[in-house]
Amino acid sequence: MLKNNSLINRPFYRKLIYPLISVLVATSLTINSASPSLAFPWRQIILQGIQVIQLTTLSDNQEVELGKQINAQLLGKEVRLHRNRATQAYISRIGQRLAQVSSRPEIPYRFQVVDDDNINAFATMGGFVYINTGLIKAADNEAELASVMAHEIAHIAARHAVKQMRQMAIARGVATATGLDQNVAVQIGVDLALRRPKSRDAEREADYLGIQNLGRAGYAQIGAITFMEKLLRKGSVPTFLSTHPATSSRIVAMRQFLSANATSGDGLNEAAYRAKVNRLL
Repeated sequence: MLKNNSLINRPFYRKLIYPLISVLVATSLTINSASPSLAFPWRQIILQGIQVIQLTTLSDNQEVELGKQINAQLLGKEVRLHRNRATQAYISRIGQRLAQVSSRPEIPYRFQVVDDDNINAFATMGGFVYINTGLIKAADNEAELASVMAHEIAHIAARHAVKQMRQMAIARGVATATGLDQNVAVQIGVDLALRRPKSRDAEREADYLGIQNLGRAGYAQIGAITFMEKLLRKGSVPTFLSTHPATSSRIVAMRQFLSANATSGDGLNEAAYRAKVNRLL
């Protein structure tokens, strides 16, 4: 016979045990009745709100949101923006002209000028493009500047950063069956934006899409060639090309992407460009 003072009969322990039993029963029903598609929200609850993203099914909206977080990290710790609003407006105007005729115009694009004299440009997923003041100064005309921006837009259009993030997550062993922790994804995204080692296939695709985009926007496509040739003639490889397979054979391949009227179009007036840049920087 159980004694009256058994634990389960004590009011204090009844207050603890009965709610616990209710939770366990509810949990059991949830697990047993949940379909495979509902298993992930349960896992999120267990992990106390850890956000996990699935890169293989990343939607445009999810990519943009992830890009915003990567951008916030970049601006907070890695890069310093140029504060001249006129310079920012000029770069944004060129960028939006290119983005709207790109192969992926449906996402919002944001173009930002980085206060850095190194010749560099980079992008991250979700429509974020960064152009160094050093690159703006290095270009001889607007077509050359636009060619670099079109190339970075092409990386976004082809979702190269998303694909590389998935590859890097697998290589580092941080991807799970359910996906990738969002905080880890942001850190990988920052690393890819600043130090991304792109494949030759990705660069070739971005060269092709960028040159096509340049032409559709009304710029002279030859600017992509003259800018690349000028940089390669420099004694040391600039930052912009340090992680790219920038060789003479690449320029030969780029020439094959040019249209018949590659030497005509907007952006070839060097005097007008130099006067504008001198006012802005």
